[in-house]
Amino acid sequence: MGTKRKNSNYVTEKTLKAREEALLKEKADRNWQIAKYVIIGAVIVALIVAVILIINALFPSFKVTHHASIEVEGYGTIHIELYGEEAPETVANFVKLANEGFYDGLTFHRIIDDFMIQGGCPNGDGTGDYKDKDGNEVNIKGEFSANNVKNRIKHKRGTISMARGGYSYDSASCQFFIVHQTSENNTLSLDGKYAAFGMVTEGIEIVDKICSDTPDGLDGAVAEDKQPVIKSISIHASH
Repeated sequence: MGTKRKNSNYVTEKTLKAREEALLKEKADRNWQIAKYVIIGAVIVALIVAVILIINALFPSFKVTHHASIEVEGYGTIHIELYGEEAPETVANFVKLANEGFYDGLTFHRIIDDFMIQGGCPNGDGTGDYKDKDGNEVNIKGEFSANNVKNRIKHKRGTISMARGGYSYDSASCQFFIVHQTSENNTLSLDGKYAAFGMVTEGIEIVDKICSDTPDGLDGAVAEDKQPVIKSISIHASH
């Protein structure tokens, strides 16, 4: 009997099947590599977005709508940027009063070292408000979270904010204060309860000097003849 030979078709089919399986495995490996890179890319993008959100939360930036220059007699000029998108009604009110010359000649009547300096009272003792031509007191809405208004500006060294009466969230009128030093007390007693609307960019050393020069009084009250005078407040729109 002759030698038994393998079927040539069997060999060919086996070879083709092996090649097909190899191609499928190669394709699967390639798809996995692509998927792996897509997943890694997505994770990197998510991490970048998360880092940006965290940075924005910790160090928010605000659009500057106006610049204010507060000239204090005998001290110099405090330069401030105002954030009209964060506290629109507050900034509009401050700009209006400054442009009318309302603040010219008024004083800083309440000064507490390491806390704040407060001014803009027409009576010079914290009891005065802005009145319209008919003698009616003009108040503005308190733009802060306790009053259901989003305001991300924190009270820290150099922040300018509106003073108000304790009887109403909407009692702010014309009096404002500048934070002297950042402290836990600012966060607990001011953040979310008072309408911060800007930040000192130059002249914070003037606030330091005013605090160091002014004798302490009851709850920061300053004797009339010792009150630093606001010579003028000028406003410049941001471009």
